[in-house]
Amino acid sequence: MSTQDIAPMTSRERVLAALRREPVDRTPVCNPTSVATVELMDLVDAPFPDANRKAELMARLAATSYTELGFDTVMPVFTIIQESSALGCKIQWEKKDNWPTVRMTEPIWSEPEDIKIPADFMDHPDTRCVIDAIKILRKELGDDVAIIGKTMGPWSQGYHCFGVERFLLMSRDDPDKTKRCLDRLKDLTVAYGIAQFEAGADAVTLPDHATGDLVSGQYYDRYLLDLHTEFVERIPGPIILHICGRTVDRMDSIARTGMSAFHYDSKNGAQESMDVVKDRIALVGNINNPQTLFARGPEEVRKEVYENLDAGIHMVGPECAIPLQTSIENLKEIPLAVKDWHKQHAAKH
Repeated sequence: MSTQDIAPMTSRERVLAALRREPVDRTPVCNPTSVATVELMDLVDAPFPDANRKAELMARLAATSYTELGFDTVMPVFTIIQESSALGCKIQWEKKDNWPTVRMTEPIWSEPEDIKIPADFMDHPDTRCVIDAIKILRKELGDDVAIIGKTMGPWSQGYHCFGVERFLLMSRDDPDKTKRCLDRLKDLTVAYGIAQFEAGADAVTLPDHATGDLVSGQYYDRYLLDLHTEFVERIPGPIILHICGRTVDRMDSIARTGMSAFHYDSKNGAQESMDVVKDRIALVGNINNPQTLFARGPEEVRKEVYENLDAGIHMVGPECAIPLQTSIENLKEIPLAVKDWHKQHAAKH
């Protein structure tokens, strides 16, 4: 069935169909991480760091993905540190032109037995604001647009709470201890994901930073394949797995987890990625951030969008959270290019 034979869809219908790998009227433009920029913060008066900590500002900034840029999704979780803050990590909140970060030189745990999830985790201001922002967005945007939440995976939390170097050394030297850490952290990923679905999210991104330059495909199979499969069984809704870097070596395993989609990096070719996953999982991506969206112009953005569409990628968008100084013009080019490609494709058929 060609796209022109499909009745027009809302953005939400389009994204949910693509996550199920079903026919769509056109390829959705999807943002599973963040398209917040300083320009958008100024436009709606919702700057960092307040937009990471106050639900009203978080929702206002997130909505610009749909209202200003023309994407089919909104994503209110701009950071990867909301849960880490609630767990007790020290956070450098920065100003509006920089990302908040965990001070990983000051780890809070050193052994699996140290891991304690606070009883009031869901009521901590930095986790609660995400839940409240999703509720605001659902109320204000209705069913027109897909709302995507975010729940961090246990490998990422390991980096934040133990420190990257210490956690990676542990994964090399003591697999049993590493697995005990992941096992103690996994319920947090599940609980926060469920809470966001209950608040009105249509899907959640699950970043688990076993990145290609730090962790091999063999390590993915050893530590995360079964865990990610378990998340699919326990979290009641579509999950978009996100891992940065060159990840073709683990895409076959990722496709076997049952995840709805994989958000993949520009270090992986669009066609080679499709060739690996075949039709077992939807792919989201993979417009390059530092070179293309940040440093180049709309023409180069369009070229990468077409490469993804030519390969049959299910949803098109930036490869990861975009640089905060990215121009709105380049971001708007993504949905424009998608629509033009589909018009050209329809004319040929």
